[in-house]
Amino acid sequence: MKTAALELGINLQASHKSRTIAFVLGNRNVLHPFQAHILVGAEDYCHLRGWDLLFLTLQYSPDVSIKEVPLPRVLRRRDIVRAVILSGTNTENLLCSMKARGIAFSTLGNNILGEYQKGAYDTVCSDDIQGGYEATRYLQTLGHRAIWFVGSLRLPWFARCHEGYSRAMVEAGLTPSLSEFDSTDESAIGYLATKSILGRGVPVTAIFAGTDPAARGVYKALADCQMRIPEDVSVVGCNDTEGHLLQPQLTTIREFPEQLGKQLVNLVVNRLAQPELPPQHVTIPIEIVKRESCRPPREPQRDLTRPSKEAVESSQETLPA
Repeated sequence: MKTAALELGINLQASHKSRTIAFVLGNRNVLHPFQAHILVGAEDYCHLRGWDLLFLTLQYSPDVSIKEVPLPRVLRRRDIVRAVILSGTNTENLLCSMKARGIAFSTLGNNILGEYQKGAYDTVCSDDIQGGYEATRYLQTLGHRAIWFVGSLRLPWFARCHEGYSRAMVEAGLTPSLSEFDSTDESAIGYLATKSILGRGVPVTAIFAGTDPAARGVYKALADCQMRIPEDVSVVGCNDTEGHLLQPQLTTIREFPEQLGKQLVNLVVNRLAQPELPPQHVTIPIEIVKRESCRPPREPQRDLTRPSKEAVESSQETLPA
């Protein structure tokens, strides 16, 4: 049989190699909508090209050593798993652990916490820095100048959007304004950061929330203060996971997570075919989705820490006689 296979040009050893890729969701909720869309894109790519996709979750601390990162045992079995996709939120100790063990992998570059060796790994990124820039420029073209950013710069997806926002503000001769809270609950970040802005009595005509869940918190804070979107304050978000569900529908940055998933698979397949390739990097462009949450600011600007005259009159009309 071996002789016949050689005559036909068939490599029996290669034919018995696993065609399974592991999708590892690190330190994230399995129901996270953005990560779920990345998984869908990866699964579609695998299905079309004859690969199987194994889904795993991994919780680990950024403080453990490379040797102590709790890798699932299946990842060490090359006869079962050929390569790995790292999604979710990860740190460099996991990346170094994978590399030290010779495991082929690609990683979502937007969500790597802390310092890491940029350019050392196969990465796919959404261009959220450019997204932050374009979303801020859009608000500026509407006439907004008092634009605040809300988020937590400890988290890289907020920090990257803030980088683009800050660049657009400085280029326009404006001072970047940041209100941040440290939390893993993004809706709470948006809510608390917005209430903090309003409590200071500072000028604000637009708020840029670093994620759609944070924008949901912004909506709640503004509603609590009887302020309307976009009549009193315009709002933009990022990642387009909830924009169509909010009322009014949210202007946001679309990041194409399914394409992120497909490219993550493509990189590891390339790595398996050509192990000596230099580190590969792919950046997926973004799109600004313009919906009903933005409009030109009112002139002259009123004190936005108080409800509008229309809101007061409306509330008075609903009071019992």
